[in-house]
Amino acid sequence: MKNKKCDWCLESQLYEDYHDNEWGKPLHDDQKLFEFLVLESFQAGLSWLTILKKRENFRQAFNNFEIDKVADYTDDEIEELSKNAGIIRNKLKINAAINNAKCVKKVQKEHGSFNDFLWSYVDHKPLQTNFMTINDVPSETELSQKICKDLKKKGFKFVGPTIIYAFMQATGMTNDHLLECPSR
Repeated sequence: MKNKKCDWCLESQLYEDYHDNEWGKPLHDDQKLFEFLVLESFQAGLSWLTILKKRENFRQAFNNFEIDKVADYTDDEIEELSKNAGIIRNKLKINAAINNAKCVKKVQKEHGSFNDFLWSYVDHKPLQTNFMTINDVPSETELSQKICKDLKKKGFKFVGPTIIYAFMQATGMTNDHLLECPSR
């Protein structure tokens, strides 16, 4: 019987709403996939709740994650982002987001879409896991390591295997809702 939500989402209503309405639901839109890649990279070293609280600020600061616009950011726009108190003002992460937008554009040219490229790793359907507790869920997998290596070969930055696994979970590439979770 599915009646127990994933434990990680229970500490705040914002987390719970994110869990219930977004996390683990398959995403196939290049712009949304790029948004999650950027947000996951900014999350490195911080809590996801911190990122969720600043998410609207990130959307405003990064032109709603329009890939073409972010890829064309100028030095002045980068400087403006580094002064924006509404986001995480880490210059390496800001530069990585812009770099990654450029890389997404290259992937789109090579593979038709960012979506097709990413989802090909899971045969275009979510991986189904069978985790009973939050402690059973890994922070990275062999597949996230492979995707990480492949992305880095394509020039992406801030895409370590833990970030990529969190990205896979968030975008529904893997279904890591616990077995008893009603969102499963």
